[in-house]
Amino acid sequence: MTSTGSDPKIAAARKRLRWRCRRGTKELDLLLEHFLEERFEQLDASGRAAFERLLGLEDHYLQDWLIAGQSPTDGELRRVVELIRTTEFPAAR
Repeated sequence: MTSTGSDPKIAAARKRLRWRCRRGTKELDLLLEHFLEERFEQLDASGRAAFERLLGLEDHYLQDWLIAGQSPTDGELRRVVELIRTTEFPAAR
């Protein structure tokens, strides 16, 4: 999804969050940045807030949840983690 025609507040949030998606590993960078580009605008306000909270956590939590398949106990974070996990990447050529 592109930001063309999107809400200016959401576009500004995406721009700000893009830097916070850059983490300690390439795997986390790819997952988070791809989710931000493809699905962030589809989130409601509580989902966007949960994604921002997720980005404020330490990398070891994100690795456990997004790569190792564990789940957070917080319901909103769990919902966002599941959305990130299920965001499809385009097929490699």
